[in-house]
Amino acid sequence: MSLREGDPEEIGGYPLEARLGSGGMGTVFLARTASGRPVAIKLIHRQFADDEEFRIRFRQEIAAARRVSGAFTAAVIDADPEAAHPWMATTYIEGDTLAQRIAKEGPIGGAELRALSIGLTEALRDIHRVGVVHRDLKPSNVVLSPEGPRVIDFGISRAADQQTLTMTGRVIGTPPFMSPEQLQAPRGVGPRSDVFSLGTLLVYAATGQGPFDADSPYMTAYQVVHEPPSLGSVPAALRAVVEPCLAKDAKDRPSADELLVRLRDLPTDLGGAAAAGGARCTRETDTQHHLAGPDTPPPSTSAPPDAAPGAPAHPVPSPTDLSPDRRSEAADEHTRRRPRRLRQVLAAAVAVVAIGGGVALMNSDVSGEAGGGPGGPGKGGEGGRNVAATGAPLPDGFKPWRKTVPGGRPDIPDELRCEARGDALFCGGGGVVATRIRASDGSRVWTEKSPGVPVQGMHLVGVTDDTVLGYRFAAEDAPGDPQTEVVAVDADKGTELWSTPSGAQSTAVTGRTQDAVVLGSTVVTVDASNARFEARRAHTGKVLWRRPFPVGEQCAPVPAGKRLYAMCAREAELSAGAVRHPVLHVTDLASGSLGQAIPLKGPVQPVGTADDSLVLLHQRHDGPAMLGYDQVVRVDRASHGVTYARLPKVYEGTPGMAGGTVFLSGRTGLVTAFDPATGRKKWARQTAVEGASGPVQGDDKALYFSSASGRVAVLSPHKGEPLLSTGPRADGVAGETNAEPRVVVAGRLVVVAAAENTVFAFDVTKPPKSG
Repeated sequence: MSLREGDPEEIGGYPLEARLGSGGMGTVFLARTASGRPVAIKLIHRQFADDEEFRIRFRQEIAAARRVSGAFTAAVIDADPEAAHPWMATTYIEGDTLAQRIAKEGPIGGAELRALSIGLTEALRDIHRVGVVHRDLKPSNVVLSPEGPRVIDFGISRAADQQTLTMTGRVIGTPPFMSPEQLQAPRGVGPRSDVFSLGTLLVYAATGQGPFDADSPYMTAYQVVHEPPSLGSVPAALRAVVEPCLAKDAKDRPSADELLVRLRDLPTDLGGAAAAGGARCTRETDTQHHLAGPDTPPPSTSAPPDAAPGAPAHPVPSPTDLSPDRRSEAADEHTRRRPRRLRQVLAAAVAVVAIGGGVALMNSDVSGEAGGGPGGPGKGGEGGRNVAATGAPLPDGFKPWRKTVPGGRPDIPDELRCEARGDALFCGGGGVVATRIRASDGSRVWTEKSPGVPVQGMHLVGVTDDTVLGYRFAAEDAPGDPQTEVVAVDADKGTELWSTPSGAQSTAVTGRTQDAVVLGSTVVTVDASNARFEARRAHTGKVLWRRPFPVGEQCAPVPAGKRLYAMCAREAELSAGAVRHPVLHVTDLASGSLGQAIPLKGPVQPVGTADDSLVLLHQRHDGPAMLGYDQVVRVDRASHGVTYARLPKVYEGTPGMAGGTVFLSGRTGLVTAFDPATGRKKWARQTAVEGASGPVQGDDKALYFSSASGRVAVLSPHKGEPLLSTGPRADGVAGETNAEPRVVVAGRLVVVAAAENTVFAFDVTKPPKSG
């Protein structure tokens, strides 16, 4: 929607491009930052500028939104609540709201419903962890972006640890999605009120109607407070999770963290609404009913075909003409005015996998390039028969197993990483320097524990033929010990061979936590003062060379096949938190000498090799916030020339590389594959593996992804066709971003490291059927 006469040309220094919509609170405009990033600017209506209560509420909205910075919320970029005409700029999120999605296409089911449930719950967790209660969670405040759902509009949020304004004791919210306490005692609303709203939201997503729908808002409010929810059309597996969220007493509802643990067990084939005749608005009726903002002129005065005689016509703007705020209000208004259909009670049989998760087929093809639907190329039978049994045989006497490895700190939710050497499995990370496990049965041979608090992302350093190398962190009551050490352990005996203090600068330089690397029989570390590289024989600890960093720079080791690079950044840029001009040096592994500097346009993050050339991803930042990745960068092995290839857009997720392809795994299970030479998207696949890391390529070239919950997804390399998906095996939903791969594949043997030091193994031709 173009700007109108009287609209400002800029707000707060941001040039305006278009009017996105207008509501009762203000007008929303599309603008751009100096770097070209689109933002949505909410300009408060003039009549509220002199209303002190309103200004206080607006300040609270800004403060609440700024405190929330999760992956599933919209970030505040700038604001001026004290301006004569107050305004706030937030991330512009592309996509329909949940209300629009249901109005257009009807209820959501399957993997999409599962991903939505987990994404919204993670958003609530992030909101509640910073002491904020949203208080108006409803379909119009959820935007379905390509990267997952986003919760927007903190207009009536408040910090849980602050006193509410006197006037905000009034009932504020949207009745079909409000909690009983919001209607009865709004001053006492807490985080579990949002959990109630989330429950109503998930019922709405799964069935197209809320659990307390009635013919008037008064009847709806009465049912919210006094009547049981209507859940007959909700898929059984989801109903078991949602029903406790709708308890009348807030104390009986789970917290967002508790709800996440329950949601991880939802099966991939969640199904859709159990009642075939539930409320559903088709695309045809949507084009006739879709509402615009109150100030949008109607293009037609004709009444919709199913309207009652004499019913007023509704304007029909394009959804893209509205901001998320106004598109949301429009779709919500459409939902409210839509004639309520009689609920139909059908004896419908619903096939649901029992909670605990079984082997499930993934059949949601995001890009349309792969045919993974039922009966298509991606269809695989129970037991993973589409995953070839090639390569190394299983260890003698192998039976599937699941073990927990005790660490030095039982209060830390450790995450191990493992490597396989025949029947020996070596793992390390968190409170474990290293452990040796028999791959045949999971029994532990030895364990070297770490007493201190681990650094996130620092796992196993590496394994040679006779040595295992890991990290040890000093105990809090041992201030004289080195804070972080690289420790070498004899692979057979489990005895410590040597240790050396280690620095911790790699994350700032490369975006990955990797301060020590193993190449052949050599281990290269960063010294404790972050001033030089040191190379040692892995088994004996004999120092081979020491090489100071270039003056005024900090460096981190970057392995590329059998070669070593040093990536360095200026200390001034590191101090400012913005590495814009990193350089690479080819490093001689025999002497440590640094080759000629190869300048890069940063910030960049190494992800692997293709055709023996180093591949990196360029990070897109807006100030200190990392938005995602927008380019693939290649450093040629022979010429050291650097090429840049733009990705189709900015992508979020955990990067990885296998088989000469770059992958990004999103928080909600979306895996996207890219050509490292051109940046072209090869395919995208929605999986049930939330927060996945990987991939690891098996002997048959299949790609293995896994999450902190232990879910495993196996995809074909060429089109991402689903071959196998397993259920959860540990109490974890999403691990850290940029996580190292959790899967080890050796022929038919698959070993997975999950949350809380859980390690399990199975035969890929006979995958686990339950958690």
